[in-house]
Amino acid sequence: MEATAQPSISVVIPVYNSEECLPELLQKLTEALTGISDDYEIILVSDCGPDNSWETMIALSDQYDCMKCINLRRNFGQDCAIMAGLHHATKQIITIMDDDLQHNPNDVPKLVEVLGNKYDVCYACFKNKKQSLFKNFGSWFNGKFAEITLGKPAHIYLSPFKVIRREVIEDMIKYDGPYPYIDGLIFRTTRNITQVELEHHARYMGEGNFTLLKSLSVWARVITTFSVKPLRMAIFLGFTSSGIGFMMALYFICKRLWGGEDIPYGWASTFVTILFLGGIQLMTLGVIGEYVGRTFIQNNREPQFIIREIRSRGGT
Repeated sequence: MEATAQPSISVVIPVYNSEECLPELLQKLTEALTGISDDYEIILVSDCGPDNSWETMIALSDQYDCMKCINLRRNFGQDCAIMAGLHHATKQIITIMDDDLQHNPNDVPKLVEVLGNKYDVCYACFKNKKQSLFKNFGSWFNGKFAEITLGKPAHIYLSPFKVIRREVIEDMIKYDGPYPYIDGLIFRTTRNITQVELEHHARYMGEGNFTLLKSLSVWARVITTFSVKPLRMAIFLGFTSSGIGFMMALYFICKRLWGGEDIPYGWASTFVTILFLGGIQLMTLGVIGEYVGRTFIQNNREPQFIIREIRSRGGT
């Protein structure tokens, strides 16, 4: 019986303020990858954190033939750092994971196995996450919003730990806008997606980098980059508000003409006017926003990332 061909695997890891985690991460990851493939590479992308992550990456690159280090010129954000790594990934299956060992490297083989030849993407699903309640809420909120704007199935958890087939990556990296959203690019490319339940671990060392600002940034990227549905919701809200104002105006006029209960007309006229004009304004802003949003998506040429240096073993 023929032996099953080993997959070739690239692992892309954005690095920010995690110098203490990197030695343990590289050791465990190489052990896990060696068990399933002889053809793999590990791509670390330094997103210009405040610590010595880049210097640690250079030192580690002298120990691992499979390692490639990319240093960005400034902090571009996690998704941009991932995109930089994806542009330099060369293998058939690409794994994306965090740098803090909350994603267990030993789970990479399981993700690859579930991906198989059937799916384009396999996400890790964590039922019990070792992170703050605030971060859990942010993940839940962004997931729910992605259901509305991206058409994400409700049962799929948008984990940063996932494996993706190369054909999908090749389409994803065609996007050159300044504000990429990795999961948005995935769902724009394919819906042939599955997930597997894994254990979530506590951060190996140090403190997490998740903040309210970063959560809002992800939410804003979904709105402004991959969907105009929120603008259409504004149009609908404006139309509804104007409709309510118009119906109330008719009601008050009928009450006045046919005689009925006394109505405080000063209050009524003010309330109806605010509803009607406010609704018209929302509709107008929504229509304008639709055009501005589309123009912005097409014409904004701010760089997605800028690479300062690429290093591998021997300093090349």
